[in-house]
Amino acid sequence: MEFRIDSAVLTDAVAWAARVLPARSPLPVLGGLLLEAADGGLRVSGLDHEASARVEVEADTAVDGRALVLGRRLLDICKVLPRGVTEVAVEGARLSVTSGGARFGLSLLPLDDYPAAPALPEVRGLVDGDAFAAAVGQVAVAAGRDDSLPVLTGIRLALDGGTMTLAATDRYRYAVRTLEWKPEAGAPAEGADVVVPARRLTEIARSLAGTGPARLALDSGSLGFESAGTRTTTRLLDGRLPRHDKLFALGEHALAVTELAPLTEAVKRVAVVAEGDSPVQLAFSPTDLHLQAGYEDDVASQRLPATLTGSESLTVAFNPGYLLDALGSLDAPEVHFHLLGPGQRALLTDGPDATHRHLLMSVKPLV
Repeated sequence: MEFRIDSAVLTDAVAWAARVLPARSPLPVLGGLLLEAADGGLRVSGLDHEASARVEVEADTAVDGRALVLGRRLLDICKVLPRGVTEVAVEGARLSVTSGGARFGLSLLPLDDYPAAPALPEVRGLVDGDAFAAAVGQVAVAAGRDDSLPVLTGIRLALDGGTMTLAATDRYRYAVRTLEWKPEAGAPAEGADVVVPARRLTEIARSLAGTGPARLALDSGSLGFESAGTRTTTRLLDGRLPRHDKLFALGEHALAVTELAPLTEAVKRVAVVAEGDSPVQLAFSPTDLHLQAGYEDDVASQRLPATLTGSESLTVAFNPGYLLDALGSLDAPEVHFHLLGPGQRALLTDGPDATHRHLLMSVKPLV
């Protein structure tokens, strides 16, 4: 195998495929990246037991061939390559990488021990890469981090006609986002409702941003995407997330509205005196909002303009980290608080026709 390629193109391709490499593995070959040069192109692939990634880029191939090398070591080398044309070739039992007078050698791993990459599941349709990346980012903040409850570390992905629903919860908050997608003609007509590892889906979504439409593929065990020369798959999680329909149906409630950016800055400001997870209190009136945090002499407060309807006054309190995550996931000038009362659930949206909703449990207000 021998090819020439721009160093920046090689670095981007290696970095993209290396995302799925396991931090540790009892099988050394799973730490490898497979390089395949043929027909004026280079394919870089990586995989572990949960996910796979493949990217294809243009390259000047002098000799077709395949090579398997330690992926993270190759990535480290690519990051320090001089700018310009890089020459890559198999020389005996090693891979040589030469660029701008710098030369590196990497030991080859045994190709015969490398498992075959999983096939792309059945293509279901198209989703816009930018819209999907934004939507996943909005709900991922609510996904659990406790691996003892695997299903809560996932993001629900449901397909119903031309609507995709993404949702995540860690039992203390629940984020839901809907967006449009385009089912493919001839694809299965039935919907889908699966749970995808949040970390994997977040990585995939970020890689799709700016790539245009992406093909979404799905079967009973895995989810895949294909776009702009890239292909990636990830396994699904067993189980289902709790349904959000009844939780989000608040019935009669108060509505408070304030500007998003000033509120976010105010929460950050007053929370500096909040020890641990002690709450930030939000006291709404028909004309303003009074934020307060801290106890006894260590306190902070700030007032902001706000409106409140459905109640003469209402005070709620939230874990400041959870509140900032919720505010940071919204993308609008204003935030709407749909409130039942102190110590009850509260729904944050970006407007009356919101496609993104974030449910938080309020805690006992300050005394």
